[in-house]
Amino acid sequence: MRLLIGSAALCALLVAGPALAGDAPKTKSDRSCFRSDDVNGFTVVDDQTVDVTITPKNVYRLTLFAPSPDIDWSLRIGIDSRGRSWVCQGYDADIVVPAAITGLRRYPVTEVRKLTPEEIAASRKKKG
Repeated sequence: MRLLIGSAALCALLVAGPALAGDAPKTKSDRSCFRSDDVNGFTVVDDQTVDVTITPKNVYRLTLFAPSPDIDWSLRIGIDSRGRSWVCQGYDADIVVPAAITGLRRYPVTEVRKLTPEEIAASRKKKG
């Protein structure tokens, strides 16, 4: 009986652990998603970060798994979503970049984050 009570207490702690630590899991409503077909522009932040524009007020920052030396000079990129057209989180898509010698290079997206209006404005000031 003690073993059963101890197991139940351990399970309760494991389940409550993230809530006790203040790390509430993200719910579906906390995520912002975009359709890969709706992307109409991009800005290279650095060799591992790309901002994609859906509308002037909807810009998403994509973090790549590895640095992409080809992305800085690329005039176009593709977004290949995995299994569906919605991109909501890391590993939902790959950035596809044309490479001079090897053809197309694929870079998995590890993080997707919608930029705030302040971040969009700051990004535009840097560009302009």
